[in-house]
Amino acid sequence: MHILVLNVGSSSVKFQLLDTDGDAIAERRDRRLAKGQIDRIGGEAIVTAEGEGRPTSKVTARIRDHAAAADYVVGWLTRPEFGTPITTIDAIQAVGHRVVHGGARFKQSTRIDDDVRRGIEELIDLAPLHNPANLRGIAAVRAVLGPDVPQVAVFDTAFHQSMGETAFVYAIPYQYYRQYGVRRYGFHGTSHRYVAYRYRELTGRSRAETKIITLHLGNGASACAIAAGQSVDTSMGLTPLEGLVMGTRSGDLDPAIVEFIAAKEGMTPREIDSMLNKQSGLLGISGLSGNMRDLLFEEGENADRRARLAIDVFCYRVKKYIGAYIAALNGADAIVFAGGIGEHAPAVRSRICAGLDALGIGVDESKNAALVANEGRFDAAGSRVELWVIPTDEELLIARDTWRVVTGADLG
Repeated sequence: MHILVLNVGSSSVKFQLLDTDGDAIAERRDRRLAKGQIDRIGGEAIVTAEGEGRPTSKVTARIRDHAAAADYVVGWLTRPEFGTPITTIDAIQAVGHRVVHGGARFKQSTRIDDDVRRGIEELIDLAPLHNPANLRGIAAVRAVLGPDVPQVAVFDTAFHQSMGETAFVYAIPYQYYRQYGVRRYGFHGTSHRYVAYRYRELTGRSRAETKIITLHLGNGASACAIAAGQSVDTSMGLTPLEGLVMGTRSGDLDPAIVEFIAAKEGMTPREIDSMLNKQSGLLGISGLSGNMRDLLFEEGENADRRARLAIDVFCYRVKKYIGAYIAALNGADAIVFAGGIGEHAPAVRSRICAGLDALGIGVDESKNAALVANEGRFDAAGSRVELWVIPTDEELLIARDTWRVVTGADLG
């Protein structure tokens, strides 16, 4: 089955076309037929795409809105004027959407109908930047492919709905949880779920006997404690701002800082929110960049003190969450690194794991250095906790979930 996977932002669309079904999932022979991205929707957009039988291309195109973007994606995949067609419109049998916030209602991937659309719309208060864009993507696909092509929502928050109240309730008046849904939801659930599944596949462990900590480290970063295939706790909260230090997000901080800075700087709540989400994290500490690669270069080549400090704070915060989650799980079989930083930065992985020998964690530095954007294990001989790099593949999981929902198979 050819499944189109869309990740729709406010002015961007990322897409992949995958070929999968039950046999392909069981035998791990799903095929990625094409992938690409459209940026700066609303004007002269930048389109980057590649596919089977096609070279990578980067062009500009006038794309006025998300409906036009969806039409362009389908056209690029199916129309000969863009090159050798990769598929046909009739062969696109389903569309899977990454939807950021499913609240407490959506506990698994779900086929989209009018009721589900209303449910996603009702959660806009919790994800004002993301859910409206996701809804525009759903509407755009319906306009281009018609109402008979099934669409499936795969929610970032769904995997974490297994957390207990002890993990998700904030210590504020309980009425705010009951009235407004103010609680911890967690994000990156699709990534954490895929990495946990792949770890079990690689090691042969059963779901029931597995306890791991997964670290999705990128521009956005989160940690997750997983036992028996379920999320026990995760670092992000009501929004993706809570938890680890990120590229431009602060992560955990004293809430009193908000009022203190607002009073000192004369900033509005909206301005404070923007500062914490877009001007903080690695960028805020270093004053140079929110990109870990840039900071590692600055630290090494120019010995920039604040670049080093930003990296140290990032690693220290991850280290603290590892300790907390080993306690929450009462031990862990493995720590698994994923995401752009987790998969590509051996120096960061080494710094995170350094000094954790009391927890039975030891790094084989030669194995660690060899793991860049590939799968493998890098714990030292005698380490009681396994250390892994497992590149995440959220789009593959979305495609598989879409197939399962459309065909009625067990989501697993």
